[in-house]
Amino acid sequence: MKHTLQQIFHSGKFLVGFSIFVALLLFVFFYPLFIKDAPLTIIGQGTFFPPGIYVSAYDSINSPTTYTLNLANAGDKRIDAKLGDQERQDIHDWLVADGVAADQIDVKDTIKLLDQWKQYYDPKKNVPGMTFAKQRYYQRLNTSLQGLLLTDGAIIAANDPATGGLVQTGAVKQADYVNIGQVQNVRVLPLGTDNFGRDVLTELVAATKVSLQIGLVAGIIATLIGLTLGLLSGYIGGLVDDFIMFITNLFTVIPGFVLLILISFSLGQDKRGAITVAAVIGLTSWVWTARAVRSQVMSLRNRDHVNLSKLSGHSIVHIILNDILPYIASYVVMALILQISSGILAEAGLSILGLGPRTTETPTLGLMMNWAMIYQAQILGKWWAYFPVLVTIALITFSMNLMNTGLDQVFNPALRD
Repeated sequence: MKHTLQQIFHSGKFLVGFSIFVALLLFVFFYPLFIKDAPLTIIGQGTFFPPGIYVSAYDSINSPTTYTLNLANAGDKRIDAKLGDQERQDIHDWLVADGVAADQIDVKDTIKLLDQWKQYYDPKKNVPGMTFAKQRYYQRLNTSLQGLLLTDGAIIAANDPATGGLVQTGAVKQADYVNIGQVQNVRVLPLGTDNFGRDVLTELVAATKVSLQIGLVAGIIATLIGLTLGLLSGYIGGLVDDFIMFITNLFTVIPGFVLLILISFSLGQDKRGAITVAAVIGLTSWVWTARAVRSQVMSLRNRDHVNLSKLSGHSIVHIILNDILPYIASYVVMALILQISSGILAEAGLSILGLGPRTTETPTLGLMMNWAMIYQAQILGKWWAYFPVLVTIALITFSMNLMNTGLDQVFNPALRD
């Protein structure tokens, strides 16, 4: 046993796959210890907040300590944030459509461009050939450009109960800065929020944990069924083998994923918990394991040590458990790894179709993909809603396949270098 473990952990492919998988498990285990938010808690009043560090604007304005920094090009960055290349080209197109000569417009000269915009733009004017949506866009653009070149600060005002009007309580100069470490409310969203305004990273960690549980349960069920049927069919043979192979062939003729869809649909949304879905996946994915184990057992049942056990009067169960199973144990472990990986992929496929676990309890990797597709994250360019999920699924399956390949090289001499 010790020698076998040494061989396994000297396999480069197994070590790489094992390291990736353990890293994922450690992250899934330790992250909830530091971030205790519920994975389906809505924290953003809106959809698809981009990744970044979010600072309370209210606490920033009312920060007890304000610093004055005279940074070069600070005003230019502020202008570029609202007046990028696309906005400059849009202003150019509107001015030309309004009758301004193109050679009189310099999109690089910010001051001149904004002066022309202020002079000629009229939100009530109907430009020929311009759609209503485009007109609304220019109205929003005009609003965002108001006071863009001003160098004065912003006045902070509050309601005055005595007069019923506003009274100035402070001012924020454009050179005022606050230290982010001194702002009371700061939230880091490395992967932004999803279509419901939920923290994607927190949701992804919980979804990975649930998907791994589904894969483990499905893999154990499928491996146990396949192992049991394969052992009985391969060793006993005869009518038992014919009957088991008849059942196996029935499951082979019917595509497994189609059968999985039909069973999941018949259960109904309310009954589809994570464990239920895992059980359904396991009950429909044991076929190839049973066939593979049967072929292994058939090559072992006439070995000398098995015949000696028969002559000694040992029972069928004793022979299978003691004289055959240990010889295919390594193959069973590899089959289990592949079944876990297949279970995770099957759940993802089901959930994308809307046939996965209940959506109101716990997230899964497949459900996150389903939500992203329904709300068109891929079309809107909101990559953080689906790309991390794809990477996580890929890392899990890649690591498990590497471990399986490494084990195969250790236990199969023909594959060794």
